[in-house]
Amino acid sequence: MAITWTSAFGRVCGWLLDPLVHGLALTRVSPNALTFIGLVINIVAAVLFGHANATNAGRMFFYAGLVIFGAGAFDMLDGRVARRNNQVTVFGSFFDSVIDRYSDVVLFFGLLVYYGRINRFRYVCLVAFVMVTSLMISYTRARAEALIGQCKVGFMERPERIVLVIIGALFNHWGAMAPVLWVLAALSTITVAHRIVYTYQNTKHLVPLG
Repeated sequence: MAITWTSAFGRVCGWLLDPLVHGLALTRVSPNALTFIGLVINIVAAVLFGHANATNAGRMFFYAGLVIFGAGAFDMLDGRVARRNNQVTVFGSFFDSVIDRYSDVVLFFGLLVYYGRINRFRYVCLVAFVMVTSLMISYTRARAEALIGQCKVGFMERPERIVLVIIGALFNHWGAMAPVLWVLAALSTITVAHRIVYTYQNTKHLVPLG
C-alpha cells in the first residue's frame, strides 16, 4: 500500500501523541466524547474565521489554523483511545464519520461568513462549492461501498483537505487561503468523478435488485 504524505505525517503525530493516548486510556474517557470535543474545537475555529475582516484576517486565520490543528489531534486520539481500551464499536465508527462531516461543514461555514462580510461574492460561491464537494467525496464513497464493498480511490480524502485548510489559514497573511480553495475545488471534483467512474466500472456487470 502506498504511503501518502498525510499518512506519513499522521504516523509521526501518532507516535508523538502516544503518551497522551496512554493517559487518556487510563481515565476510561469515552472515545465518542473525544470525537465530540474535536467538533467543538472546530466550531471555535469557524468562529475565528467568521469574525475576521479585511484588516485582521491574517491574525484571525492564523489562530484558526492553530485551533484546527488542535482539533486534528482529538480526531487522531479518539480511535487510538478506543483501540487501547478495547472500546471500538460499530456505532463509534458511525458517530466519528457523522461528526467529521459536521466539522468539515462548520469550517467552511466560517469561511462563508468571512467572505460574505468582506463582499467577496466569487469566494462565497467557491467556498460553497468546496463545501458541497467535500460532502460528496464522503457520500460517493458511502454509496459505492454499499454496492461494491470498497471505494477508497481518489486523492482528496479528509486528512488532505484538513491539512490544506490549515496551510491556507496559517499563511493567509500572504493570501494563501484563496489558492488553497481553488486547489480544494479542483482536486475534490476530480476525486468525486474518479469515484463515480470507479463505481460505474465495478457495477456495470451487476444485475439491478427488484
